[in-house]
Parts: sequence; structure tokens; C-alpha cells
Amino acid sequence: MSEDFRVERDSLGEMQVPADAYWGAQTQRAIQNFPISGITFGRRFVRALGVVKKAAAQANRDLGLIEEDVAEAIVAAADEVIAGEHDDQFPVDVFQTGSGTSSNMNANEVIANRAAEIMGHGIGDRAVHPNDHVNYGQSSNDVIPTAMHVASLEAVEKDVTPALDTLREALEEKEEEFDDVVKTGRTHLQDATPVTLGQEFGGYRTQVEKGLARVDKTREHLAELALGGTAVGTGLNTHPEFPGRAAEYITKETGVQFREADDHFEAQAAHDAMSEAHGALRVVAGSLNKIANDLRLLASGPRNGLGEIEQPENQPGSSIMPGKINPVVAEAVNQVHKQVVGNDAAVSAGAAEGQIDLNLYKPVLAHNFLQSAELISNASRVFAERFVAKLEANREHCETEVEQSMALATSLNVHIGYDKASDVAKTALKEGKTVREVAIEKDYLTEAEADEVLDPRKMTERGILGRDD
Repeated sequence: MSEDFRVERDSLGEMQVPADAYWGAQTQRAIQNFPISGITFGRRFVRALGVVKKAAAQANRDLGLIEEDVAEAIVAAADEVIAGEHDDQFPVDVFQTGSGTSSNMNANEVIANRAAEIMGHGIGDRAVHPNDHVNYGQSSNDVIPTAMHVASLEAVEKDVTPALDTLREALEEKEEEFDDVVKTGRTHLQDATPVTLGQEFGGYRTQVEKGLARVDKTREHLAELALGGTAVGTGLNTHPEFPGRAAEYITKETGVQFREADDHFEAQAAHDAMSEAHGALRVVAGSLNKIANDLRLLASGPRNGLGEIEQPENQPGSSIMPGKINPVVAEAVNQVHKQVVGNDAAVSAGAAEGQIDLNLYKPVLAHNFLQSAELISNASRVFAERFVAKLEANREHCETEVEQSMALATSLNVHIGYDKASDVAKTALKEGKTVREVAIEKDYLTEAEADEVLDPRKMTERGILGRDD
């Protein structure tokens, strides 16, 4: 055996493990068995594994099930995992055993070997045992779904929600800034009655607010933890007080409220909570996509598009067309939406699978959910700071275009009837005149009446112009 390796053992025999690795034989087997994607779990999930193992050790210590010195060493090693000091020690591919046993044992081995080292023992000598100590009272079948919920709810509360709130604030600022900018509304991409640019941005702000509310509603079910169910949900080999105590420690560690699952059989055999929560992320991604698309249209041009807002010059837009500026940040948001939709297909399909007492799509559920949360968080923040906050209204252009709109004829309906109003609009379009000019020429309105009935600003508010009743 090379000096670069040491021998570790599991129930199947000996394995050569890199000498400087904290993982052991089962992790090494997983590395060999699953050279599939090269994708490993990221920071959020590895952190969650550390949180779960720390809480388990604390609960088992309190219950007198693990010696205090061993438990404290496990807690210390788990703290290092939580802090990200050993992320390189989690090399197992996401595409692995469907229960996530390989990742659970990866955590058990890393924490056990590091804990042994902390106690003054050698790596691999089993002074702290990965199964008998670190995994005491647990199974991969309840640890991994617990880590899934811990990582997912932390991502929602600490990443997604703050990022969406940043975007909401940016949209609200533009809503107020653009309140006095009257422009042509558009339905079916055709001219419609006037709106203010602020009203449109208010709609975007409300979309994000409702998205925040949708995401918030997922907390109730993500807060349930499967820990304590062990292999099939019965809790065999686990102290009756273990689940509740561990959940309290997880809550203390994360600052996020968690609790024992209502039904451990459901918590391990089905992952509807993950599907539900990711569905909320998908809706949010759709909202961001719609907003990004609208802003791209409003900024289109600069001379041959709508040109109602001016986009920031974040980078040159073309390698061949000098001076071209593209809405690159909005386009990135569009692409995030497509990825999240794809992730949602994987999550919803995986959550609907599994047989009898165990869902066997846990790793892919966790990976896709956490990727979506990260993408939405980063995209929302960049969108807010690099695009929305830098938008400017083309006030003069909006004013000029709204006066030319055929849709102004809509306010004539209650005064001269739909047919005459339609004639005014068609005549104005044919002769290149404004609705106001034609309505006066045809003696449908006096100039004073036209000032009242065809005031674009007043059309942005509820009511019937030119009528006192």
C-alpha cells in the first residue's frame, strides 16, 4: 500500500482511503460506485448534516446514551462541519443510493475520525465509532430527510426571503419614483388605456410580496423533522425523548423553528413537503421571469422599440454591433426561471415516487431544491441591485406616445357611444391625428370637454371622466 493511503474497514472488508482524508471505507466505496455527475452536495446541505449530527450527540448525551467526552468531541467535530471547515471531505456524488445512506455515512465517518483526533487518538482507530456513536439512535432514512428540511428551510429563511425582500424594496422605490409618469398601457401587446409607470411597478412589487407570502406558507411542513423514526418510522433503537430533544437543539443551532414530525411514517415514506415548497419557489421564479420580460420590453429600442424606460449599461451587448446594450441581467433571470422549472419537474417527480415505507429520491430532491433556492436568491438580489435600481423613466417619450394612443377613445364610450368612439379611433389612425383632434373636428366634444374627458392622467384612476354622477 502506498504511503498516501491508509486502511479503513467496514462490514464488507478493508478499503484503501487517502491518508489525509477524514472519511472512511463506506465513503470510499461510494466514491467508486457513483462516478456519475461530479456534482456533490453544497454548503447548505453539508452544514445541515453537521447540525443534525451535533443535535443528535447533544440529545444522546443528555439521555446518558453516549459518554460525555465522546459526545463533546462529536459536537466539536460537527461544529467544524457546520462552519464549513471540512466541505472538501464530502466527495460523494448527488446521484447515489436513493436513501442518501452514502452521504449519511460520509458525515458519520468524517465526524467520527475528526472527533477521535480531537480526543487525541489516531484517524481510523474507531475511538469514536461512526455507527455506534455519531449515528446512535439514527438511520440514514430519518437523518437525510431531516437534513433536507433543515437545509431547505434555512435556505428559504436566510437566503430566499431576504433576497426577495431586497427586490421588493427596489420595485417599491421605482413605484414611487415613477408615480407621475403617464404612459400607454398595453394588452395583447397592443395600445390600451393609460396607466402610470408607477402603477405597473406596483404590480411587480405586489407579485414579489405575494411570492414572499407563498414561500412563507411552506414553513409549517418544512419545519417537521423525520429524526427519531430510524429505519421505517417506528423509532426502533431510539429513546422516546430523542426526537423532541434533538429538534430543540436544531432549533437553537439554526435560529429556525423546527419540531418533531407529526407522523414519522409519512416523513420518511413521502416528501410532499419538499414538492409543495419547491412549487412555491417555481411560482416565484415565474414571477421574476414575467417582471424581467416586461422590463426588457419596456426598455426595448433604444430608438425602434418601446423605449419607455432606460436600462443600465452593465456591459457591451454585442461583439459585432458597436454601442449595443442588452438587458443582460434580466436575461439571466429568465434563464434562472427555466432551470427552476426543470428542477421542479425533478422534485415533483421524485416526491411522487418511492415504495412502501421509504422514498428513494432523497438526494436528488435535496440537490434540486437547494439549487433553486440559491438561484432565486442570487438572481433576485442581482436583479434588484444591478438592473431595477438603475432604471430610469423616459418621461418625454411616454408623454408623447400616450397622446398619440388610439386607446384614449375608450373614455368617449360613455359620452358618445361605442360606435362613434370607434369611428374616432379609426379616423385618427387613418389620418395620423390624435383622438382629441378628431373628436373635436367631428363636433363630438368641445375643446373644454376634450380637456376633461381625454386627460391621460385622469384615465389612470377609477371613475367616469366628464360626468358628475
